[in-house]
Amino acid sequence: MRQGTTRAFVGALLLISAAPSLAQTAAGSRTRAHVEFLASDQLEGREAGSSGERLAADYLATQLTRMGARPLPGRTDMFLPFEFTAGSRDGGSRLTIAGRTFTARTEVQALSFSDDADVTGPAVFAGYGLVVPESQNVAYDSYATLDVTDKIVVVLRYFPEDADEKTRAILARYSDLRYKAMAARQRGARALLVVTGPRSPNAGQVVPMTFDTALAGSGIPAASVSGAVADALFASGKPLRDAQQELDSGNPHMAGFALSGVTITLRTSVVRERHTARNVVAYLPATAPVSAASKPWIVVGAHYDHLGRGDRGNSLASKEEAGGIHYGADDNASGTAAVLAIAGTLAESPQPRRRHLLVAFWSAEEIGLIGSNAFATKPPVPADQIAAYFNFDMVGRMQNNRLVVQATGTSPAWARLLERVNVAAGFDLVTQADPYQPTDVTNFHAAGIASLAFFTGSHSDYHKPSDTATKINYEDLDRVVAMAATLVRAVGNGDEPPVFTKVDQPATRGTIAGVRVTTGTIPDYATEVKGLLLAGVVAGGPADQAGLTKGDVIVEIADKTIANIYDYTYALELLRANQPVRVVYTRNGERRDTELTPIARQ
Repeated sequence: MRQGTTRAFVGALLLISAAPSLAQTAAGSRTRAHVEFLASDQLEGREAGSSGERLAADYLATQLTRMGARPLPGRTDMFLPFEFTAGSRDGGSRLTIAGRTFTARTEVQALSFSDDADVTGPAVFAGYGLVVPESQNVAYDSYATLDVTDKIVVVLRYFPEDADEKTRAILARYSDLRYKAMAARQRGARALLVVTGPRSPNAGQVVPMTFDTALAGSGIPAASVSGAVADALFASGKPLRDAQQELDSGNPHMAGFALSGVTITLRTSVVRERHTARNVVAYLPATAPVSAASKPWIVVGAHYDHLGRGDRGNSLASKEEAGGIHYGADDNASGTAAVLAIAGTLAESPQPRRRHLLVAFWSAEEIGLIGSNAFATKPPVPADQIAAYFNFDMVGRMQNNRLVVQATGTSPAWARLLERVNVAAGFDLVTQADPYQPTDVTNFHAAGIASLAFFTGSHSDYHKPSDTATKINYEDLDRVVAMAATLVRAVGNGDEPPVFTKVDQPATRGTIAGVRVTTGTIPDYATEVKGLLLAGVVAGGPADQAGLTKGDVIVEIADKTIANIYDYTYALELLRANQPVRVVYTRNGERRDTELTPIARQ
């Protein structure tokens, strides 16, 4: 541990021990002291698996203990650790051309999604390596006149620099390096090399190994090479600059060509870094007999992690802010503080509780809802014993008295209950039935639990270092706490739990703009498998009608191999609405197939 980190650790422990007096003197607010600590310099942005995240977890456990919460039955502490893939680095990739070997990472570096391999083969230049589906009405296929079977394909990064605006907009969507790797793999290439051309931004530089949420391989060895390596590749023929200039007009008829006499030997090695993060989970036991209460657990939760210094690829910081601490005061110190305050309110209340209150703080939400998924996948409390889940994510920047409550479609009970508790609260309440949100409520809906998600809206400081504690509206945050505590108490003491309703959503959220069809699948972004693991299916959607269900792994669709979620998303571009396609999937290790009919995306 570095000296500066040690000082931060000691200082944070002192702040933890001082928390009661801070909370008592924070202008009467139940939340301010929590937000100010969680969004402080000492915690350095609470990145999952970091020392700052561990300090935050210790703080939360201390606060829970002080209000009388206990570890879950059968456990000795409040921490539920889980492993996740935090990033990747090059493990020693190398490339040889004509007896000259390149090993420096500034010259050759595996791409984060590369398979590990040692390959040798003749080189072929495939231009920008772009393939645009026919559905886009733009005829562009870099492989149209090339045979790349068992060859090492060299492609330019990005897309044609001088194409007209409309063409650029279309080509840009297919310039993602994973998509280029998939296109090369599907055509039989042995490996892919990417070079940043001399006419492009970052000319001659290798592609950084950036953070990749799914961190799944692409089924092909793939590496980025420098301008010096490119000069060696193109030494005996047309210079790369000239080839790029011809391609940059966007003319789809400009063909690639074999790099005459060039044989490449390539080794790719990717080291994926496994880290451990911790969910913090405790409970306030019921104070009245629970034997008569159906589903004796209520869960309130929020994610407490954030982006650290934003160097994993999900920061929206400007160049001037880059590398600064991303404090995450609203995202999600505000939600974390709200859950602490709700639990504290109920712990202090003299009113009896007929259900146990499980208080949960999730880590690794920012990289794919991983913490709550770990809980939902192996719940320490049976899911069928949970009456409801309440999620709080970004609830500290209320504007114009507007409170958004999402996932109301998960139970018919929510509309009446929200209307009742809002009489005293007086919010301009906006309800959204959709539970398919980019927050932890998604995992609880998939587990069949009636849920609600509270949210006060986005703002210009989202995922930037400027999301600081000074910008939180504490008065309104405390009002959210008061309303939510009333709602949680009402559900916790009800004779019957809210009836769960699976929400039928007409469209999935693809990661590539312009996808025109939906299959009604809900991918599992956190688990590493070969194929697309389903976290669920949209009720009544095409996948549901095709007999697919949670836990199935799609390995092929429309004759396209699916190695990961990226393959699947791109394959959607090839599908047409109302035209059936064959889907191959595995269930409990058994290979099966079905027919799925995509529908138009709304």
